Amino acid sequence: MAVDSQGVARSSFDLKSAQLAVMAVALRDTQVSVLATDLAQRLADDPDFFDNDPVLIDLQHVRDSTDAIDFPKLIKLLKRHRTVPVAVCNGSVEQMAAAHAAGLMPAPDAHPVRTKEVVREVEVIREVEVLREVPAPAPNAMIVDKPLRSGQQVYARGCDLVVMAVVSYGAEVIADGNVHIYAPLRGRAVAGARGNTEARIFSTCMEPQLLSIAGNYRALEDDLPKNIAGKPAQARLEGEKLVIEPMRLA
Repeated sequence: MAVDSQGVARSSFDLKSAQLAVMAVALRDTQVSVLATDLAQRLADDPDFFDNDPVLIDLQHVRDSTDAIDFPKLIKLLKRHRTVPVAVCNGSVEQMAAAHAAGLMPAPDAHPVRTKEVVREVEVIREVEVLREVPAPAPNAMIVDKPLRSGQQVYARGCDLVVMAVVSYGAEVIADGNVHIYAPLRGRAVAGARGNTEARIFSTCMEPQLLSIAGNYRALEDDLPKNIAGKPAQARLEGEKLVIEPMRLA
């Protein structure tokens, strides 16, 4: 117990609650060797896609498998790709026990097992003549007017996030509401972080590394069409698809 200049005892640390945005890796095969091959192919053109991102391992698709998962080997593989496995969810009793023995914690707020694919396919649609009404930022929106560099993260809890400067590759912006970026979006943008499926992502220069709405992540591995890439656009959920469409600012 430390003592301050007034002779009053004080603790050397504080305990506070915190929230951490994580990337979910949903396994579809129990064999780590298969995952290693697929990861190598997926990240061949972008080996620096991850930057020590915390990872939640989701077992919902393999929870009924009778094959054991080599969690120490899986953790080692994910770390090799610059991620930090921290938790596991949606596994069977045996899988969760094995994961815990390997050092992974059960996710306290894991979603129930879903029968449908969590990650939505991206559909890019043509610009329409009838313009959609673009929601204005919420009155209590968080505003950021400085550029965000690689490794930086901003989270707008319970409101929209408005960014007035570039979001660089490797940076991440997160909001419980909508994300408005009046500059190039080159990093990661997460809207509806607490499950708001009506949330949207807007940018005057759409060049994202990754987009997510209401927990549905999608890495943009392919080049966007010319009417989208580097131009004003928005992303939203339409049924079970993550749609990216152009916007007119005139």
